Amino acid sequence: MGRLWSLFLLVAVLSLVGCASTPQSDRLLGGPASMGGLPPRQELTQVPFFPQEALQCGPASLAMAMNYLPGAGLTPEALLNEVYTPGRAGSLQMDLIGAARRHGALAYVIRPDLEDLLREMAAGHPVIILQNLAFNWYPRWHYAVVVGYDLGSGDLILRSGREARQLMPLRVFERTWARGGRWGLLVLPPTALPATAQQEPFLTAALGLEKARRWAAAAQAYETALKRWPDSLGAALGLGNSRYADGDRPGAVQAFWDGLAKHPDSAVLHNNLAQTLLDLKKPSDALPHAQKAVELDAGNPAFRDTLAAVRTALATFHPDAGQ
Repeated sequence: MGRLWSLFLLVAVLSLVGCASTPQSDRLLGGPASMGGLPPRQELTQVPFFPQEALQCGPASLAMAMNYLPGAGLTPEALLNEVYTPGRAGSLQMDLIGAARRHGALAYVIRPDLEDLLREMAAGHPVIILQNLAFNWYPRWHYAVVVGYDLGSGDLILRSGREARQLMPLRVFERTWARGGRWGLLVLPPTALPATAQQEPFLTAALGLEKARRWAAAAQAYETALKRWPDSLGAALGLGNSRYADGDRPGAVQAFWDGLAKHPDSAVLHNNLAQTLLDLKKPSDALPHAQKAVELDAGNPAFRDTLAAVRTALATFHPDAGQ
Protein backbone atom coordinates (compact mmCIF):
# COMPACT_ATOMS: atom_id res chain seq x y z
CA MET A 1 0.00 0.00 0.00
CA GLY A 2 2.90 2.36 0.74
CA ARG A 3 4.20 2.03 -2.81
CA LEU A 4 0.76 2.71 -4.24
CA TRP A 5 0.36 5.84 -2.09
CA SER A 6 3.79 7.09 -3.13
CA LEU A 7 2.88 6.61 -6.78
CA PHE A 8 -0.33 8.58 -6.26
CA LEU A 9 1.60 11.47 -4.73
CA LEU A 10 4.14 11.41 -7.54
CA VAL A 11 1.40 11.63 -10.17
CA ALA A 12 -0.21 14.53 -8.28
CA VAL A 13 3.08 16.42 -8.07
CA LEU A 14 3.83 15.85 -11.73
CA SER A 15 0.36 17.11 -12.66
CA LEU A 16 0.90 20.31 -10.71
CA VAL A 17 4.34 20.85 -12.19
CA GLY A 18 2.98 20.30 -15.68
CA CYS A 19 0.48 23.11 -15.12
CA ALA A 20 3.01 25.46 -13.53
CA SER A 21 4.00 27.27 -16.73
CA THR A 22 2.18 30.57 -17.24
CA PRO A 23 3.58 32.10 -20.47
CA GLN A 24 0.56 34.28 -21.22
CA SER A 25 0.52 35.83 -17.75
CA ASP A 26 4.27 36.25 -17.77
CA ARG A 27 4.01 38.18 -21.03
CA LEU A 28 1.26 40.48 -19.78
CA LEU A 29 2.93 41.10 -16.42
CA GLY A 30 6.30 41.92 -17.96
CA GLY A 31 5.81 45.68 -17.64
CA PRO A 32 4.20 48.44 -19.72
CA ALA A 33 6.08 47.54 -22.87
CA SER A 34 4.56 44.05 -22.84
CA MET A 35 0.95 45.14 -22.30
CA GLY A 36 0.27 45.85 -25.97
CA GLY A 37 -1.56 49.10 -25.26
CA LEU A 38 -3.94 47.57 -22.71
CA PRO A 39 -5.14 49.88 -19.94
CA PRO A 40 -3.40 48.85 -16.70
CA ARG A 41 -6.74 48.10 -15.03
CA GLN A 42 -10.42 47.73 -15.80
CA GLU A 43 -13.47 46.62 -13.83
CA LEU A 44 -17.03 46.25 -15.11
CA THR A 45 -18.83 47.09 -11.89
CA GLN A 46 -22.28 47.08 -13.52
CA VAL A 47 -22.23 43.34 -14.22
CA PRO A 48 -24.88 41.90 -11.86
CA PHE A 49 -24.11 39.12 -9.40
CA PHE A 50 -26.06 35.93 -8.79
CA PRO A 51 -24.65 33.53 -6.18
CA GLN A 52 -23.81 30.22 -7.78
CA GLU A 53 -25.59 27.35 -6.07
CA ALA A 54 -23.97 23.91 -5.95
CA LEU A 55 -23.52 22.39 -9.42
CA GLN A 56 -25.41 25.29 -11.03
CA CYS A 57 -22.63 27.73 -11.87
CA GLY A 58 -23.56 27.57 -15.57
CA PRO A 59 -27.07 29.11 -15.28
CA ALA A 60 -25.81 31.75 -12.83
CA SER A 61 -22.86 32.71 -15.06
CA LEU A 62 -25.07 33.02 -18.12
CA ALA A 63 -27.62 35.07 -16.19
CA MET A 64 -24.90 37.47 -15.04
CA ALA A 65 -23.60 37.98 -18.57
CA MET A 66 -27.09 38.22 -20.10
CA ASN A 67 -28.33 40.73 -17.53
CA TYR A 68 -25.44 43.02 -18.38
CA LEU A 69 -27.25 43.48 -21.72
CA PRO A 70 -30.14 45.95 -21.94
CA GLY A 71 -33.55 44.50 -21.16
CA ALA A 72 -32.58 40.85 -20.64
CA GLY A 73 -34.22 40.33 -17.25
CA LEU A 74 -33.17 36.67 -16.88
CA THR A 75 -32.56 34.82 -13.62
CA PRO A 76 -30.54 31.64 -13.05
CA GLU A 77 -33.82 29.88 -12.22
CA ALA A 78 -35.29 30.91 -15.57
CA LEU A 79 -32.26 29.50 -17.39
CA LEU A 80 -31.92 26.34 -15.33
CA ASN A 81 -33.97 24.07 -17.58
CA GLU A 82 -32.19 25.40 -20.65
CA VAL A 83 -28.60 24.88 -19.60
CA TYR A 84 -28.49 22.42 -16.70
CA THR A 85 -28.09 18.71 -17.42
CA PRO A 86 -28.93 16.66 -14.28
CA GLY A 87 -27.22 13.54 -15.63
CA ARG A 88 -23.97 15.47 -15.87
CA ALA A 89 -24.60 17.50 -12.72
CA GLY A 90 -23.68 20.63 -14.63
CA SER A 91 -23.88 22.55 -17.91
CA LEU A 92 -22.21 21.92 -21.24
CA GLN A 93 -20.59 24.78 -23.11
CA MET A 94 -22.90 24.31 -26.10
CA ASP A 95 -25.89 24.56 -23.75
CA LEU A 96 -24.80 28.04 -22.66
CA ILE A 97 -24.18 29.08 -26.26
CA GLY A 98 -27.55 27.74 -27.41
CA ALA A 99 -29.47 29.42 -24.60
CA ALA A 100 -27.82 32.79 -25.27
CA ARG A 101 -28.77 32.54 -28.94
CA ARG A 102 -32.36 31.55 -28.18
CA HIS A 103 -32.64 34.77 -26.17
CA GLY A 104 -31.35 36.80 -29.12
CA ALA A 105 -27.78 37.41 -27.97
CA LEU A 106 -24.67 36.92 -30.06
CA ALA A 107 -22.62 34.11 -28.48
CA TYR A 108 -18.99 34.46 -29.55
CA VAL A 109 -16.20 32.15 -28.39
CA ILE A 110 -12.96 34.10 -27.98
CA ARG A 111 -9.52 32.84 -28.90
CA PRO A 112 -7.81 30.86 -26.12
CA ASP A 113 -5.52 33.75 -25.30
CA LEU A 114 -5.35 35.68 -22.04
CA GLU A 115 -4.57 38.94 -23.81
CA ASP A 116 -7.74 38.61 -25.88
CA LEU A 117 -9.72 38.05 -22.70
CA LEU A 118 -8.29 41.24 -21.18
CA ARG A 119 -8.93 43.19 -24.38
CA GLU A 120 -12.58 42.25 -24.14
CA MET A 121 -12.58 43.53 -20.55
CA ALA A 122 -11.02 46.78 -21.71
CA ALA A 123 -13.81 47.11 -24.32
CA GLY A 124 -16.49 46.65 -21.65
CA HIS A 125 -17.35 43.02 -22.38
CA PRO A 126 -17.57 40.49 -19.51
CA VAL A 127 -16.50 36.97 -20.43
CA ILE A 128 -17.91 33.66 -19.20
CA ILE A 129 -15.01 31.28 -18.65
CA LEU A 130 -14.60 27.60 -17.79
CA GLN A 131 -12.02 26.55 -15.21
CA ASN A 132 -10.82 23.23 -13.90
CA LEU A 133 -10.14 23.93 -10.24
CA ALA A 134 -8.58 20.52 -9.58
CA PHE A 135 -6.49 18.23 -11.77
CA ASN A 136 -6.61 17.15 -15.41
CA TRP A 137 -7.08 13.58 -14.22
CA TYR A 138 -9.62 14.50 -11.53
CA PRO A 139 -11.38 17.64 -12.81
CA ARG A 140 -13.64 20.04 -10.93
CA TRP A 141 -15.31 22.12 -13.59
CA HIS A 142 -16.47 25.61 -12.78
CA TYR A 143 -17.98 28.50 -14.75
CA ALA A 144 -17.35 32.08 -13.66
CA VAL A 145 -17.61 35.54 -15.19
CA VAL A 146 -14.49 37.65 -15.62
CA VAL A 147 -15.39 41.30 -15.00
CA GLY A 148 -12.01 42.98 -14.66
CA TYR A 149 -8.27 42.91 -14.14
CA ASP A 150 -5.46 44.86 -12.52
CA LEU A 151 -2.09 44.35 -14.13
CA GLY A 152 -0.43 46.38 -11.38
CA SER A 153 -1.42 43.89 -8.70
CA GLY A 154 -1.44 40.97 -11.14
CA ASP A 155 -5.05 40.06 -10.33
CA LEU A 156 -8.10 39.07 -12.31
CA ILE A 157 -11.57 39.99 -10.96
CA LEU A 158 -14.36 37.42 -11.20
CA ARG A 159 -17.98 36.87 -10.22
CA SER A 160 -17.50 33.34 -8.91
CA GLY A 161 -19.25 31.02 -6.48
CA ARG A 162 -20.66 33.14 -3.68
CA GLU A 163 -18.13 35.91 -4.19
CA ALA A 164 -19.31 38.99 -6.08
CA ARG A 165 -15.72 40.19 -6.42
CA GLN A 166 -13.21 37.39 -6.30
CA LEU A 167 -9.58 38.40 -6.80
CA MET A 168 -7.47 35.69 -8.40
CA PRO A 169 -3.79 36.04 -9.31
CA LEU A 170 -3.45 36.08 -13.06
CA ARG A 171 -0.99 33.19 -13.02
CA VAL A 172 -3.30 31.04 -10.89
CA PHE A 173 -6.15 31.84 -13.24
CA GLU A 174 -4.08 30.90 -16.27
CA ARG A 175 -3.39 27.46 -14.79
CA THR A 176 -7.04 26.75 -13.98
CA TRP A 177 -8.20 28.21 -17.31
CA ALA A 178 -5.68 26.14 -19.25
CA ARG A 179 -6.96 22.99 -17.53
CA GLY A 180 -10.45 24.03 -18.69
CA GLY A 181 -9.33 24.34 -22.32
CA ARG A 182 -8.95 28.15 -22.23
CA TRP A 183 -12.62 28.52 -23.19
CA GLY A 184 -14.22 31.97 -23.00
CA LEU A 185 -17.66 33.10 -24.16
CA LEU A 186 -18.86 36.61 -24.97
CA VAL A 187 -22.60 37.31 -24.82
CA LEU A 188 -23.26 40.51 -26.78
CA PRO A 189 -26.06 42.37 -28.53
CA PRO A 190 -26.04 41.42 -32.24
CA THR A 191 -25.19 45.04 -33.04
CA ALA A 192 -21.90 44.82 -31.10
CA LEU A 193 -18.55 43.63 -32.39
CA PRO A 194 -16.10 41.86 -30.07
CA ALA A 195 -12.89 43.81 -29.53
CA THR A 196 -10.94 40.79 -30.77
CA ALA A 197 -13.41 39.78 -33.49
CA GLN A 198 -12.28 37.57 -36.35
CA GLN A 199 -14.46 37.18 -39.41
CA GLU A 200 -15.09 33.43 -39.53
CA PRO A 201 -15.86 32.98 -35.81
CA PHE A 202 -18.14 36.03 -35.93
CA LEU A 203 -20.05 34.68 -38.92
CA THR A 204 -20.37 31.35 -37.11
CA ALA A 205 -21.90 33.21 -34.15
CA ALA A 206 -24.32 35.02 -36.48
CA LEU A 207 -25.24 31.74 -38.14
CA GLY A 208 -26.05 30.40 -34.67
CA LEU A 209 -28.76 33.06 -34.40
CA GLU A 210 -30.17 31.86 -37.73
CA LYS A 211 -30.25 28.29 -36.45
CA ALA A 212 -32.06 29.52 -33.35
CA ARG A 213 -34.60 31.15 -35.71
CA ARG A 214 -33.83 34.58 -34.33
CA TRP A 215 -34.01 36.08 -37.79
CA ALA A 216 -34.03 39.77 -36.87
CA ALA A 217 -31.10 39.34 -34.48
CA ALA A 218 -29.21 37.34 -37.12
CA ALA A 219 -29.78 40.11 -39.67
CA GLN A 220 -28.43 42.66 -37.20
CA ALA A 221 -25.34 40.52 -36.63
CA TYR A 222 -24.69 40.22 -40.37
CA GLU A 223 -25.13 43.99 -40.75
CA THR A 224 -22.55 44.40 -37.99
CA ALA A 225 -20.22 42.03 -39.84
CA LEU A 226 -20.58 43.97 -43.09
CA LYS A 227 -19.59 47.21 -41.38
CA ARG A 228 -16.36 45.52 -40.31
CA TRP A 229 -15.81 43.29 -43.36
CA PRO A 230 -17.70 44.94 -46.25
CA ASP A 231 -16.43 42.41 -48.79
CA SER A 232 -17.66 39.37 -46.85
CA LEU A 233 -19.65 37.02 -49.08
CA GLY A 234 -20.84 35.04 -46.05
CA ALA A 235 -22.21 38.15 -44.35
CA ALA A 236 -23.99 39.37 -47.49
CA LEU A 237 -25.57 35.97 -48.04
CA GLY A 238 -26.50 35.61 -44.38
CA LEU A 239 -28.10 39.06 -44.30
CA GLY A 240 -30.24 38.29 -47.33
CA ASN A 241 -31.23 34.87 -46.03
CA SER A 242 -32.13 36.21 -42.58
CA ARG A 243 -34.26 39.00 -44.00
CA TYR A 244 -35.94 36.49 -46.30
CA ALA A 245 -36.73 34.15 -43.41
CA ASP A 246 -38.07 37.08 -41.42
CA GLY A 247 -40.51 37.89 -44.22
CA ASP A 248 -38.68 40.99 -45.45
CA ARG A 249 -38.50 40.17 -49.16
CA PRO A 250 -37.58 43.70 -50.35
CA GLY A 251 -34.82 43.85 -47.73
CA ALA A 252 -33.55 40.45 -48.88
CA VAL A 253 -33.48 41.64 -52.51
CA GLN A 254 -31.38 44.65 -51.48
CA ALA A 255 -28.95 42.47 -49.50
CA PHE A 256 -28.48 40.05 -52.40
CA TRP A 257 -28.04 42.94 -54.86
CA ASP A 258 -25.43 44.54 -52.61
CA GLY A 259 -23.65 41.20 -52.34
CA LEU A 260 -23.61 40.71 -56.11
CA ALA A 261 -22.06 44.14 -56.55
CA LYS A 262 -18.97 42.73 -54.83
CA HIS A 263 -19.35 39.06 -55.80
CA PRO A 264 -20.87 38.98 -59.31
CA ASP A 265 -19.92 35.33 -59.84
CA SER A 266 -21.60 33.96 -56.71
CA ALA A 267 -24.04 31.33 -57.90
CA VAL A 268 -25.85 31.16 -54.57
CA LEU A 269 -26.42 34.94 -54.46
CA HIS A 270 -27.87 34.82 -57.99
CA ASN A 271 -30.08 31.87 -57.09
CA ASN A 272 -31.38 33.39 -53.86
CA LEU A 273 -32.05 36.71 -55.55
CA ALA A 274 -33.97 34.89 -58.29
CA GLN A 275 -36.08 33.02 -55.73
CA THR A 276 -36.84 36.22 -53.82
CA LEU A 277 -37.84 38.07 -56.99
CA LEU A 278 -40.02 35.13 -57.92
CA ASP A 279 -41.76 35.35 -54.55
CA LEU A 280 -42.37 39.04 -55.28
CA LYS A 281 -44.05 37.99 -58.56
CA LYS A 282 -41.26 39.38 -60.70
CA PRO A 283 -40.30 36.31 -62.78
CA SER A 284 -38.92 38.33 -65.68
CA ASP A 285 -36.50 40.04 -63.29
CA ALA A 286 -35.70 36.69 -61.69
CA LEU A 287 -34.93 34.85 -64.94
CA PRO A 288 -31.42 36.22 -65.71
CA HIS A 289 -30.30 35.50 -62.14
CA ALA A 290 -31.72 31.98 -62.17
CA GLN A 291 -29.97 31.36 -65.48
CA LYS A 292 -26.70 32.80 -64.19
CA ALA A 293 -26.81 30.57 -61.10
CA VAL A 294 -27.17 27.45 -63.24
CA GLU A 295 -24.47 28.68 -65.62
CA LEU A 296 -22.07 29.10 -62.69
CA ASP A 297 -23.00 25.83 -60.96
CA ALA A 298 -24.94 23.52 -63.25
CA GLY A 299 -24.49 20.59 -60.89
CA ASN A 300 -26.61 22.09 -58.11
CA PRO A 301 -30.15 20.66 -58.30
CA ALA A 302 -31.58 23.48 -56.16
CA PHE A 303 -30.42 26.03 -58.72
CA ARG A 304 -31.98 24.02 -61.56
CA ASP A 305 -35.22 23.83 -59.58
CA THR A 306 -35.28 27.60 -59.15
CA LEU A 307 -34.76 28.13 -62.88
CA ALA A 308 -37.56 25.67 -63.67
CA ALA A 309 -39.90 27.46 -61.25
CA VAL A 310 -39.10 30.82 -62.85
CA ARG A 311 -39.79 29.47 -66.34
CA THR A 312 -43.08 27.97 -65.19
CA ALA A 313 -44.09 31.27 -63.65
CA LEU A 314 -43.21 33.13 -66.84
CA ALA A 315 -45.32 30.73 -68.92
CA THR A 316 -48.42 31.61 -66.91
CA PHE A 317 -47.53 35.19 -65.98
CA HIS A 318 -49.93 38.07 -66.63
CA PRO A 319 -48.20 41.44 -66.21
CA ASP A 320 -51.33 43.22 -64.99
CA ALA A 321 -51.66 40.65 -62.17
CA GLY A 322 -48.04 40.69 -61.11
CA GLN A 323 -45.48 43.35 -61.96
